[in-house]
Amino acid sequence: MASTDLSELAKRAAWLRSEIERHNTLYYVYDRPEIGDSEWDALFAELVSIENEHPELRTPDSPTLRVGAPPMAGFEQHRHLVPMLSLDNAFGEDELRAFDDRVRRGLGVEQVEYFVELKFDGLSISLTYEDGLLEIATTRGDGTTGEVVTPNARTVRGIPLRLQGDFPRAPFEVRGEVLMTKNAFESVNRARIEAGEEPFVNPRNAAAGGMRQLDSRLTAQRQLSFFAYQAVANPPIAPSQSETMDRLREFGFAVNDRGRRCMDLGEVLDFVHAVEGIRASLPFGIDGVVVKVDRLDEQESLGSTARGPRWAIASKFPAEQALTILRRVFGNVGRTGVVSPVADLEPVFVGGVTVGRATLHNWEDVARKDVREGDTVIVQRAGDVIPEIVGAVLDKRVGDPPPVTPPSHCPECGTALVREPGYVALKCPNRACPAQIARKIEHFASRLAMDIEGLGEKQIARFLELGYLTDLPSVYRLHEHRAELVGLDRMGEQSVDNLLHAIESSKTRPLDRFVYALGIRYVGDRTAGDLAREFRTLEALRHADYEALVTVPDIGPRSAAEIQEWFEEEENRALLDELLRFGVSPIEAEAPVSDLFAGQTIVFTGKLERMTREDAEALVLRLGGKASGSVSKVTSLVVAGPGAGSKLAKAEQLGVPVISEEDFLAMLPQGG
Repeated sequence: MASTDLSELAKRAAWLRSEIERHNTLYYVYDRPEIGDSEWDALFAELVSIENEHPELRTPDSPTLRVGAPPMAGFEQHRHLVPMLSLDNAFGEDELRAFDDRVRRGLGVEQVEYFVELKFDGLSISLTYEDGLLEIATTRGDGTTGEVVTPNARTVRGIPLRLQGDFPRAPFEVRGEVLMTKNAFESVNRARIEAGEEPFVNPRNAAAGGMRQLDSRLTAQRQLSFFAYQAVANPPIAPSQSETMDRLREFGFAVNDRGRRCMDLGEVLDFVHAVEGIRASLPFGIDGVVVKVDRLDEQESLGSTARGPRWAIASKFPAEQALTILRRVFGNVGRTGVVSPVADLEPVFVGGVTVGRATLHNWEDVARKDVREGDTVIVQRAGDVIPEIVGAVLDKRVGDPPPVTPPSHCPECGTALVREPGYVALKCPNRACPAQIARKIEHFASRLAMDIEGLGEKQIARFLELGYLTDLPSVYRLHEHRAELVGLDRMGEQSVDNLLHAIESSKTRPLDRFVYALGIRYVGDRTAGDLAREFRTLEALRHADYEALVTVPDIGPRSAAEIQEWFEEEENRALLDELLRFGVSPIEAEAPVSDLFAGQTIVFTGKLERMTREDAEALVLRLGGKASGSVSKVTSLVVAGPGAGSKLAKAEQLGVPVISEEDFLAMLPQGG
């Protein structure tokens, strides 16, 4: 081809790139499309054709990159220019008024102007631009360092690949939220179901998972959106948050148009109430409103704590509720044999997820709420909390359906149910009940217990049906069925060998995780840790009497009696002996190496930036203290990181000392 022809193609490709991005901006940023989808598709197809024939004409800002690139080997790490701190939460007007009071006192003024915006339910990311070109996109990560997801970000509409207007030439960051709209969520799930794949649980998880795909072509299929909400530049691109949003829109970013400047707290409260009223009708999920001091110089004056900025707060909404039909109530058998009522519902979208089942807690709760099959019921869900039935809408009840009656026999094995003295729950006494065995193995293999990767709920059900699993010890006999496992659909040699390796590795888990894995009533992961630290070895714990058990901190008379009874039962003693014969050998608990925190109970809350929560709690134990998950009058110290919420508030209410992670680390002995 003659050079003049290539030159003309280069000019045509440049025009196409410019025109496509102009139409993208009109559509995604200003909601003012000038052409239809078919015309846009024609422009895009022409550019793809040119770049495929002449790859040298493809530029880093080409909109064709939005379809995705070949898979990456892994995620690189990138340090943010300024840490991405979490926001403190406010629940209700009183906490917003307290925030306003702190801000005004901090600035020494009578009135403060705020900028308020929607709190999107998605994934925060940071975009670094240099000379107007998108260079790096990273997840929030630990707040200081995130994972590089640039190829994935290029597939997201609303993220400009090259900026428009009078933008900074020096590197600067734009932060915002990647999310999936409700329409996109339904569209993507329809496609997945038609392809025989599992639908996504909720839009937020789908968006977050999409941004962490190693193959950005898969990200492109999720139809993700983006809204910018912050710029980190030196000097700032504008003197206020409200003007910053205007500048970002000029640069080509999608900015949600519901954000507004408020002259005082009264206008903020009006905005919060108005948004709460339209929440369900929005095209995407939100869980509150973000309130920011508008002027950037005032933000700088207020500064930040280790937890988050003093100039911003998230006003969180209460649990979202929805109405649906209760189709039936059935009994679900847990690992201890307790049969709990579960509501089977007409699927309804609530709290960011499509709900088809909800808890009713216990059979007395069913009677108290008087919910009946066929009723219109109120369902609520907040965050990751299990959906629950609030009650029935009685004026919508049709006819006079009979009350729900508790079952008399186990729905799985048919054994007559019993109610133990002093307990509300109905229980299946048959330890050979298939449902109990399945739940016990699921618990045994779970992450906080023996952590057997690859042995999940579906695989356990499959292996039980085939007879490869029959009880807990049979987990360590699975290797005898390797040939049969390899022949199963969707298994294969590699996955089977990985599973068997995970099972073998689980034989030497720490004592506390093994004790938790046994599923003893009242023994959660923290109580298991207390027992392991007190008795150090499995043998010592097996022979501990009631008097020794009840002296362990946080173990009361009922728990002590239950633990002693469990270890004295012949069937459980035989279970332990069999596990030990298969080579299970729990690692003894370490004795404290120091008494620095002796007699102290320490609670960690919020995001830790220098260590994981698990590592921090383990460190407290090594130094003679106790780590707890809740704040109470016996709490000695609370270590709060960014995003600390209710635990921090309770500590302040009780007068418990609160320190930052840096202060905590400064308390440690050198090398500790």
